[in-house]
Amino acid sequence: MSNAYVIVLTGNIVNFVAGTVLTWSSPELDKLANDTETPFRYPIDEDERSWISSLFPLGSIFGPFIFGYLADVIGRKNTLLTCGVPFVVCYLLMAFGTEIWIFYLARFFLGVVLGGVFTVIPMYVGEVAEDTNRGALGSMMNVFLCSGLFFAYCVGPYTSVMVFNLILAVFAIIFLPTFYFLSPETPQYFISKGKYKEARESMQKIRGPTVNVDYELDAIQKKSKEDGKGNIMDIYRSKALTKALGISVGLVFFQQFSGINAVLFYAQTIFKKAGTSIKPEICSIIIGGVQFGTSFLTPLIADRLGRKVLLLVSAVGMVIAEVPLGIYCYLDSHGTNMSSVSFLPIVCLIAYIITYNFGFGPLPWAVMGEIFPANVKSIASSITAGFCWFCGFLIAKYFAAISDAIGMGPSFWIFSGFCAAAIPFTMFFVVETKGKNVDEIQKELDS
Repeated sequence: MSNAYVIVLTGNIVNFVAGTVLTWSSPELDKLANDTETPFRYPIDEDERSWISSLFPLGSIFGPFIFGYLADVIGRKNTLLTCGVPFVVCYLLMAFGTEIWIFYLARFFLGVVLGGVFTVIPMYVGEVAEDTNRGALGSMMNVFLCSGLFFAYCVGPYTSVMVFNLILAVFAIIFLPTFYFLSPETPQYFISKGKYKEARESMQKIRGPTVNVDYELDAIQKKSKEDGKGNIMDIYRSKALTKALGISVGLVFFQQFSGINAVLFYAQTIFKKAGTSIKPEICSIIIGGVQFGTSFLTPLIADRLGRKVLLLVSAVGMVIAEVPLGIYCYLDSHGTNMSSVSFLPIVCLIAYIITYNFGFGPLPWAVMGEIFPANVKSIASSITAGFCWFCGFLIAKYFAAISDAIGMGPSFWIFSGFCAAAIPFTMFFVVETKGKNVDEIQKELDS
């Protein structure tokens, strides 16, 4: 086994930290709104709750462009290390902050950094992996992300605001020396800078000391010379690259409008409104545990079944899960006695999380790391991730208000409609990338 697995695992520690950012608001918002637990002089109101939830996806819109640029200037590795420092600072600010503006500021900059992580990690993994294991390694991003989600659900409800944020800062601190000493810069970056000796040393560390890396390095060098330095106009002028960007943006659009971040950000609120018989914090832990457990499936099967099959199964499964959940919430809000099926919300959300994790959770990011050549990967990844988090901001900011206005049931029906629309998009527009290198994928897109 090549060293790529260890290198990718080490790099993905930062994704664990990113996962905690995603679900931080679920256990913490109720504390901030509680007279005895809030660190502020007063409990927060509904508008302040929505801003604390939505400021991180707002920041995430800008992160991809900042860190995507840095990835080309200072390298993929140094950029990821740069991401680690603000995680530490922001969690410390929230551990000791006693004013709401400090939390606003920290959540916004956590979003900026998270947007960078979601841009640079797929680039890094895509350049470290081989054609035969790229799907598995790309999907590992979701495993670590889900472990962070699960950790926040498990620990957040049972610790104070200060202790919880201090614990999260420790994980960010662990990432920095671990990644610095164990993971190399990618050969593609070194070749783009004309540093061929460093590229060979990097490739040898990734593939192992006894592996002949000449052929792979020659192919990367040849491709780099052919493509040159790319920019956004290269994407516009190329049929294949335009298609690739459309696929990548389309996948993250359907990922966000499947409703995943509404579920993650407002898990406890959803269970309270649904009137389930299980405690909301326990329901959230169950959801996080299922998401973490099923996140291991895609790395095992992505390179066997292919991306399109898993995306289609995922979209169909989410529709099947969200429609009955919407019916339950609608009937419950209109006075129907649902006590005999009070278990249904948790069952539907478990089914939703499982099918989401099969495809639309990890694969949009894995595909993004596969379909773009190195010369435009940074700008294309930045556009994709920025658009993703713009959609995430809209959902985080307005989901609570919309569900209050039209009801939780119709809100989930809207999400299920987007999942249904993802089926023909995947069938007719998404190309299969399993076992193919970027040249083969680009030729297929150009045909």
